[in-house]
Amino acid sequence: MNLELDDIQAGALHERPSPYAGTYILLQVHDRQDGRNLLRRLIPLLSPARDVVGRTPAAWITVALTYQGLKALGVPAQSLASFPDEFRQGMAARAAHLGDVGDSAPEHWEAPLGSPDVHIALATLAPDRAALDEAVAKARAAQDEFPGVEVIWRQDCYQLPTGRTSFGFKDGIGQPSIEGLPERPGETPIKAGEIILGYPDETGGTAPMPTPEVLGRNGTYVVFRKLHTRVAAYRRYLRERAADRREEVLLGAKMVGRWQSGAPLALTPDADDLSLGADPKRNNDFRYGDDLRGLKCPAGAHARRANPRDALEQEGSTDVRLHRMIRRGTSYGPMLPEGVLEDDGADRGIIFVFAGAHPQRQFEFVKTQWLNDGIFIGAPRESDPLVGPRSEPGDFTIPRRPIRRRLHDLPPFVVTRGGEYCFAPSLSALRWLADLDT
Repeated sequence: MNLELDDIQAGALHERPSPYAGTYILLQVHDRQDGRNLLRRLIPLLSPARDVVGRTPAAWITVALTYQGLKALGVPAQSLASFPDEFRQGMAARAAHLGDVGDSAPEHWEAPLGSPDVHIALATLAPDRAALDEAVAKARAAQDEFPGVEVIWRQDCYQLPTGRTSFGFKDGIGQPSIEGLPERPGETPIKAGEIILGYPDETGGTAPMPTPEVLGRNGTYVVFRKLHTRVAAYRRYLRERAADRREEVLLGAKMVGRWQSGAPLALTPDADDLSLGADPKRNNDFRYGDDLRGLKCPAGAHARRANPRDALEQEGSTDVRLHRMIRRGTSYGPMLPEGVLEDDGADRGIIFVFAGAHPQRQFEFVKTQWLNDGIFIGAPRESDPLVGPRSEPGDFTIPRRPIRRRLHDLPPFVVTRGGEYCFAPSLSALRWLADLDT
């Protein structure tokens, strides 16, 4: 079955350019008709996925709505009830299940994230700031026409000059290939229904779809999270446990599962390989099946937890392909200068966006079962060393011969500042929403 690319929002499938600049804007709908009129004005600014396959446009805007946003627009109760529980409940209500506790708990989130006031999310990305500013200005001009819709939050983001995250690692590797789109090296395409509603998924069936069909088909769920990174604490932790700079870099790579260049430990376990890290045809083309003990890449490393690839095949209990999803990470805040080990008080981190047709068995499963827990790797007390939640200091095991090394007293390096479950409708669904009651 071919993807209906003329109806799918480009932002649901298009990769970030490199470099890029972006802006996320959250809106609250005070007047139902103004909210619908805003959608009508925004639709001509949105690109269908067909326009961006194989190329990068000057800029593109994505529109998504929360459950509260759909209510504010007047979506009928029967349609609202057809959405999955996690979407209807919202992320704040599911925080304890997701591990957002302690400093990451909703009572500490940045307002208005996680509140019923968040109705519409606009995401704009572009290869450069000038193109971004032009696209954002068009979106803001549309919003300004309708005083019943208020901007309540904005976050600018960008790719760091190094092309890496605030922790220093190349990001954006390991995205799934999707049937009907150009294949990514090293990835066997997953069924389109894993990402876009209305198509067969890896089970052979289709994901439950909101009703009526025009509302659900060609849409996708979007998980939005703002994550503050404690970069200085991360650097100090490595410095204090390493004998020299080389071991410091190695410990960081063991925790992440890749070297800072993006080169995977599975292919180059002893030293970084800059050419491998920079080669998209090779840096994602590997497996873990020949390294079940984790001597090359620890089973508890961040990248291996997020995508265990073939490491779980021998157990036969987990189909990794059922838990693949699109991940989009964008940096925000100023860089902490290289070598600085003390926190400067600036807010910096990552805006993480996940897209998929099954938010519970994709995002929530990976977050709770693979990142937050260690049962599936035989280390129940260990969570992801980089992003795992820790109410008390944790451990991280590095297998090696003759004796494994265990790092103790891991503090939390990432703190959740807020998040929400959104739904990115198709272009025809946006028109349906705009025309409600007309």
